[in-house]
Amino acid sequence: MSASGFDRRTFLKLVAASGAAPSLLLSDLAFAVDTPLTVGILYSGSKQDYGFNQSHALAAAELKKVPGIKVVEEERVPETIAAQRSMEGMIRQDGAKLVIATSFGYFKPHVLEVAKKYPDITFAHTGGIWAPGMPENIGTFYGYIFAAQYLAGVTAGHMTKTKKLGVVAAKPTPNLLRSINAFTLGARSVDPTIQVRVIFTGDWVLPVREAESANSLADQGVDVIACNVDSPKVVVETAEKRGVMSVGYHTSQADVAPKGFLTGAEWNWIVPYMEFVKGVRAAQKPVHYLRGGLAEKFVKYTPFGKAVPQNVRDAVERVHAEMVAGKRVIYAGPLKDNKGNVVIPAGTVYRDNDRALDPINYLVEGVIGEV
Repeated sequence: MSASGFDRRTFLKLVAASGAAPSLLLSDLAFAVDTPLTVGILYSGSKQDYGFNQSHALAAAELKKVPGIKVVEEERVPETIAAQRSMEGMIRQDGAKLVIATSFGYFKPHVLEVAKKYPDITFAHTGGIWAPGMPENIGTFYGYIFAAQYLAGVTAGHMTKTKKLGVVAAKPTPNLLRSINAFTLGARSVDPTIQVRVIFTGDWVLPVREAESANSLADQGVDVIACNVDSPKVVVETAEKRGVMSVGYHTSQADVAPKGFLTGAEWNWIVPYMEFVKGVRAAQKPVHYLRGGLAEKFVKYTPFGKAVPQNVRDAVERVHAEMVAGKRVIYAGPLKDNKGNVVIPAGTVYRDNDRALDPINYLVEGVIGEV
């Protein structure tokens, strides 16, 4: 067996396992195993947080399997000058040619500052928005996670008995509002009488407050609880203890709720990771604004839990197929907010990649809560 034959098969297995786009072929990436590419990845929290950091760590683990790639990681890196030191260490000590900064707070000023100092290194940041005048060696990437949240809402809409769903969320940022609204619209596409109660905890990681919020929702008769926090483990565990079904976020929490876990909205970061690897290999300037959704396989829904019957699985998969084919759109008029105002007029359609959704500042009809 030749080395090149082994490498090709290994890579193609990785692509199939990750759900990566067909364009990510070995021939496109032109890997050279004799000149390994070192990729540095830094996280703001634990790689085992059952949430955002773990979603990136899972992609890093897949990246390590790719021939010709060496990955160096550092977790629990604060969004301070420590981030700059971490990135510089990866470059100067480990020889990283691609640095992936996964936390939103790393972008300004830390990625910007280090990128200026190392113009020959490619930097990829999760969620940042590149603008003219910023270093050309910076790329940003993100996924339309609200599309996967819509599918989670469809699942919850089929499973609820009380017609009362709940969401424990951190802050009313545009990204979270898009997701909460999409979850609600998905559920109400099954039954328009469903209501979604949302509680904002006030910050990204507040375990005590998250548990209190989940218990409060259960006390109100909610029988499915979703979450938009950095580490969903506490919310999902609390729901399980209360005998309430749950919907996860970032990565799978199925193992902490074997009875009530339904599905979730997950990132599939290996896909954008590989796009940046491809660019470095080809000595190309990074894509400054790389985004994708279900069709591009940047996001996905979590495999169903045991509680979800086959007929519901089939129904959700049909909706998924419609969304990938562009036959079902989440944000289309006429659409009202939960105060009765028309926020998207009849005849207006916003696709997932429409920048008009970036500044969203409302909760849709059917949500009980305030921005």
